[in-house]
Formats: sequence, C-alpha cells, structure tokens
Amino acid sequence: MEQNKPLRKKTFTIGENGESFLSAVRAAVKLYDRFLEPLRVKYGLSKLELVVVGFLHNNPGKNTVGEIAALRSLSKGNVSCAVDSLCEKGLLIRRPDEKDRRTVHLELQPEALPIVNEIESVSAAYKANLLHGFTEEEKETYVRLSQRLLENMKENLNYSEAKGE
Repeated sequence: MEQNKPLRKKTFTIGENGESFLSAVRAAVKLYDRFLEPLRVKYGLSKLELVVVGFLHNNPGKNTVGEIAALRSLSKGNVSCAVDSLCEKGLLIRRPDEKDRRTVHLELQPEALPIVNEIESVSAAYKANLLHGFTEEEKETYVRLSQRLLENMKENLNYSEAKGE
C-alpha cells in the first residue's frame, strides 16, 4: 500500500540549491546587521536605536513613534523605549504638535549627525558588497524587479488589512 504523503507546494526559490526567497531576504538583513555592528558598538546604541536614527534621517515628515512602528513593522512599545534612550543620550528631542498636543514629533539633534553620516557610509558599503559583480544592466533590472515586488507586497498587505486579517 502506498503511504499518504503530504503534498509539498513548490516555494519561490532562487539559486541552484533551491534556497527560498525568504531565506535570501533574511540573509540580506543579517548581513546588513553585521555591517552595522561596529557602528552600534562604537556609539553604544542598540540595533533599534540605529534603526530609529536612520529612519528619521531618511524619512522627512515621518517622525512619530507610530509612523516608525507602522512603516518598519515594529512594536510601538519597543520604538518608544528606543526613543526614550536616544533622548537621554541627547541624540533626539520630542516636539509636541502645535495643532494636536497628543501627537509628538521626533527630531534628530546635531549630535546625531556623525552617526547618520556613518550609517550612510555603511549602507553604501553594504549595497556595493551585495551587488558586487553585477553589471549596470543587472543592477537596473534588480531595482526594477524589486520595485515591482514591493508594489505587489504593498497591494496585498492593503488588501489583507481591508479584510481585517
């Protein structure tokens, strides 16, 4: 008699060994964390504190705990703790919204500029490392396809959120 074997769906794979797309994304995040580690140690910051500093620098106008949490898929509580620590270290200040006192805007201080500059340098080195050996045409293709993937993900997330999932 034939045993009932569970059906395996084919996953979205890349590479000769069949690594999953999600494995590649996780590896990319892990590599970026590794690139940031010396900077984290140098300034005595947590990974999340570096994320908050980098986010505020790269996203003008998106400067509340709620926006950071939502756009980076982080918990508000964790972001709030990182913000508290950054304020204590003099790298960030809170400014109440003039029209809505319940809203608090976050603002990087000049003391954060060296960190921001180093984050940008590390990010550039990371990208160069990741795309090493790619032709310009391959880099353009990668950017184009990544944008399409991101659009699809956002569209599906919006659909799921509209359904209440």
